[in-house]
Amino acid sequence: MFRKRKKPPVEIPTSSMADISFLLLLFFLVTTTIDIDTGIDLVLPPWVDNAEQVQVKSDNIANLLVNEVGDVLLDEKIIGIPQIKPEIIARIKANPKLIISYKTVRDTPYNIYISVMDQLKLAYRALRDEYSKEKFGVPAEEATEEQIQEIRKAIPQRISLAEPTQAEG
Repeated sequence: MFRKRKKPPVEIPTSSMADISFLLLLFFLVTTTIDIDTGIDLVLPPWVDNAEQVQVKSDNIANLLVNEVGDVLLDEKIIGIPQIKPEIIARIKANPKLIISYKTVRDTPYNIYISVMDQLKLAYRALRDEYSKEKFGVPAEEATEEQIQEIRKAIPQRISLAEPTQAEG
């Protein structure tokens, strides 16, 4: 009477899978950005030929040293990273001509180096902000371009980055 028809086995067509995978790969390659920045972006002053060397009094230098285990020494006294900012602010207020000489050893952990540098920059930012509020009545980030130039001239950022040395063993 009635014959059962044989149903063909169910298959998933895979012939276009390779095309789709290559299109996805191409899409992700084109749309992905690769960050190639390495290191620290520092803006250095322009090179000056035949620059005269100026002797700096030892009272005008604060030596900031970081060793290979991350200990921070400010003028040969151990200081914690969070205490750097208030200490530098106090020292600059006491001596506006203060130069911070920042030196590390080659094995200093990168995150410690960055943390100390951040504290130094935050100290200068706080001083500039305070100056701006006193002089212009506004925080430094709300100052005009002319006011910013005057703030930078009044409180120049004096950080000397010394060449790292080998750790003493």
